Amino acid sequence: MDFQDNLELSLGKLKTRKKNATKIVPFVALAILFTLIPLYYPSLHPKKLSQVLSSSSFQSNSSYSSSTEEKNEKIITTPSSSPQINVTRSDTLVAAPQARFINHTDEKCDLFLGEWVPNPDGPYYTNMTCFTIQEHQNCMKYGRPDRDFLKWKWKPDACELPLFDAHQFLQLVRGKSLAFVGDSVARNHMQSLICLLSKVVYAVDVSDTTDQETRHWEYRDYNFNMSIFWAPYLVKANKTEPNNTYQPFNLYLDEPDESWTTKIQDFDYVIISAGHWFFRPSMFYLNHTLVGCLFCSQPNVSQLTSFFSYQKAFQTAFRIINSLENYKGITFLRTFAPSHFEDGVWDKGGDCVRTIPFKRNENVLDDYNLEFYKIQLQELTIAQKEGKNKFRLFDATQSMLLRPDGHPSKYGHWPKPNVTLSNDCVHWCLPGPIDVWNDFLLELMKREAIDE
Repeated sequence: MDFQDNLELSLGKLKTRKKNATKIVPFVALAILFTLIPLYYPSLHPKKLSQVLSSSSFQSNSSYSSSTEEKNEKIITTPSSSPQINVTRSDTLVAAPQARFINHTDEKCDLFLGEWVPNPDGPYYTNMTCFTIQEHQNCMKYGRPDRDFLKWKWKPDACELPLFDAHQFLQLVRGKSLAFVGDSVARNHMQSLICLLSKVVYAVDVSDTTDQETRHWEYRDYNFNMSIFWAPYLVKANKTEPNNTYQPFNLYLDEPDESWTTKIQDFDYVIISAGHWFFRPSMFYLNHTLVGCLFCSQPNVSQLTSFFSYQKAFQTAFRIINSLENYKGITFLRTFAPSHFEDGVWDKGGDCVRTIPFKRNENVLDDYNLEFYKIQLQELTIAQKEGKNKFRLFDATQSMLLRPDGHPSKYGHWPKPNVTLSNDCVHWCLPGPIDVWNDFLLELMKREAIDE
């Protein structure tokens, strides 16, 4: 029976019942309408992420096992199990514009909602033209065989995102300064920027230390400088055992990390980010008092979650920024960039072997990735409402969720006989998908300049 047969049957043979047609047709039309709308417009479903975002409780979704095996799995990067939050891709995209009132210029075009499209012209630098690529991100050097992961660009739904223009960027930041605050992924971002700028000019390293954690660079022809401040927890933190990073860290969640909070007042732009370190064993302090821990074995200490410490850390960081009287710069929150371990966690054989991006409906923002993202949006909204300093959203989550192909995996080192090394599905190859962050950055800076 074809469609016409079905339609005629549903309408009671329209041709022979003309008298009743005018009564029946409206009801059939309404039935079809209410069947099709939910299929094509999932944002009209009753349970949306925009409602979840309004929730003030994160702990209700964060019960973790404290088994020894699970503790080991969660030391560095991602938890191996936590309750799934069944939110579709479209749910995630519905909520984002609600939170993005933070960037009023987004009325022009939301840069962060879109998909990856082919770009045969990439990449725009190599490991032979850029000297700041660290070994563990130098995928070309260590034999990654495919290059297709370099042939994509981000396409926002409502406009075009221009590719990074080094000349334009350097003119825009002439006489200004830029700081990155965060962990090794923040450094990954800064190194991508240095590589893209190397098409025009090489930076001068003026760091007063040899370690990679805190670096300072100058572009003297443009009177522009940039710095990276190592602050994986954003707040005051120290090791319980100085020479062992696998033992719990002490996190003083309501106290500033003065290694960066005392240094940013003179910067014009600050990009703040954090994430993966919050899965390490930690002792949590508030008002100089131990209030709980994550993956600790001490008796009579409350087991809390990474969501608890993550929210407190951003509350403190934004509160301190808003308290800086002489700081007149713009603070960008670069949101959490998900890792992509599959078939195991980081130290249990997990890997990221895909060679092309996900399509926009092939992956879902869920579990701890969703919780971290929600926390960041909520705390940024609160900081913005205080109105003392400029805060802007730099949403890397949506785009990077779709790039499981962009990590070093095993191509951040040479194989070692009889040695098992963990695959890196947290950092990003250079060149690679992380370069789009600087497409975002330049466009955000241009919009700020127009507003000014």
